[in-house]
Amino acid sequence: MNISKETIVGELVAEDYKAASVFKSYEIDFCCKGNRTINEVCESNNLNSQSLINDLDKTLNKVESGSMNYKSWSIDLLVDYIEKRHHKYVDDKILEIKPYLDKTCNAHGKHNPELLEIRALFNQSAGELTAHMKKEELILFPFVRQVAKAMLTGEKIDPAHFGSVENPVNMMKEEHVDEGVRFRKIAELSNNYTIPEGGCNTYSVTYALLKEFEEDLHLHIHLENNILFPKAIELEKQFVNS
Repeated sequence: MNISKETIVGELVAEDYKAASVFKSYEIDFCCKGNRTINEVCESNNLNSQSLINDLDKTLNKVESGSMNYKSWSIDLLVDYIEKRHHKYVDDKILEIKPYLDKTCNAHGKHNPELLEIRALFNQSAGELTAHMKKEELILFPFVRQVAKAMLTGEKIDPAHFGSVENPVNMMKEEHVDEGVRFRKIAELSNNYTIPEGGCNTYSVTYALLKEFEEDLHLHIHLENNILFPKAIELEKQFVNS
């Protein structure tokens, strides 16, 4: 794979998800802001672009078994995977994390007031993500499945009430940015999920769950922004022109 300063960050991760680990190590947002070139992210983050490219080349050339080539999946398979894997994960983990946050805030919030802000941010994220996923499950995903099926069967479908699929896609991407901002703030407040001196086991579990939640969210948003949404836009164009 030829990587240059003009390579788009999100497109590279879409081609090979191993690139995500490199971008994470450089604190580069590859999901919500994946439409930037390597040169652009290096200039904005004051990084050496050649060092980044060298690390990417080294990582992507490693032979690993079991890595997922999400970009090769059919769009209906990708939609099913996102809904059954990532949407369910978010629903389940919200219910698990909230009691831990409450317990940690009650025990340590007086001396670690950042916990109260972390809880407020997570609760806001929980509400927004739940509504966001329902919009996808009730509006965007059914349309994608319907068009994918129509392309195979040749059947006609009624025009979507939202017009072009780019309209809900743009809305979803804006909401993804909001979640990225919230979790960057949570990571900052928690010193990248570092347990302070005197932190108990509940404190440790809470931060571990939050960190895992953020990592899953990064993959979740990447799959949508960099793979699913471009596929949906292209599929719609093919269907209209068929």
